[in-house]
Amino acid sequence: MPYIKKSQKTQSTLLDIKSQKCGLRSSVFSVNGNEYTGEWQDNKKHGKGTQVWKKSGAIYDGDWKFGKRDGYGTYSVLLPGTNKYARKYCGGWKNGKKHGYGTYYNSSAVYEGEWSEDYRSGWGRMYYENGDFYEGEWLKDKNHGQGIIIFANGNWYEGTWRQGKKNGNGKFYYSDKGQLYEGIWVDGIPKCGTLSDFGRDEAPTPTKYPVPQNLQPLNDKQATLHYSVRKL
Repeated sequence: MPYIKKSQKTQSTLLDIKSQKCGLRSSVFSVNGNEYTGEWQDNKKHGKGTQVWKKSGAIYDGDWKFGKRDGYGTYSVLLPGTNKYARKYCGGWKNGKKHGYGTYYNSSAVYEGEWSEDYRSGWGRMYYENGDFYEGEWLKDKNHGQGIIIFANGNWYEGTWRQGKKNGNGKFYYSDKGQLYEGIWVDGIPKCGTLSDFGRDEAPTPTKYPVPQNLQPLNDKQATLHYSVRKL
C-alpha cells in the first residue's frame, strides 16, 4: 500500500488554528508581562475581559472589541507603595479611547459627562479641587459653548465660553458685593456692559455706594477696572 505523507503546510495550518485564542480563556501573559483574562475572538481580546499592565500596575475591566477597549469599562491605577487601587475612569469606550458618557477622577477633582476620543466634549459637570464647579458644554477638554461656573467664594458666571475662556454674552454675579455685571466678554475680560445692584442687602461685604439708576453701559476701560477689582 502506498504511503501518503501529510503535507507539512497542512500540519502547520492545523497548529495555527489550534493555537488561536477564541472564546473564554484563563489568564494569558504577553511577552512584556501584561496579563489578560477573558474572552477572545480571532486571536484578539473580544467580549468581556480584564487586562493588568505589569509596568504600571493599572487594570482595565470591561468590554473589548477586536483587541481594543470598546463598550463599557473601568480603568483603575495602583496607588504607589500599596496594594490598593484608585478608580480613574468609569464609563464608555470606543476604539481604545474614552468615548460616550463617563466619570473621570483625578485626586479630589471629578468630571462627569460626555467624552469624544479621550477628550471632554459635549455636556458635563466638573468639580475642581479648589471648590469651583462648572456645568455646561465642552470641546476638547475646554469649556466651550453655554455654561455656568460657581466659584468657591460664592461668585458665579453664566454665559458663553470659547476655548476655556468667557467669550460673548454673559453675566457675572458678585455675591460678596451684591452686584451683577451683564455684558460682552472677550477672552475672559469684560468689554462692554452694565453694572447693577443684586442682593446688596444680603451681601456679606456690599460696596459702600449703590449703583446709580441711570448708569450707562461701561466702556472698555471702566469694564476692565470692574473686572480687576473683583476677587474670585
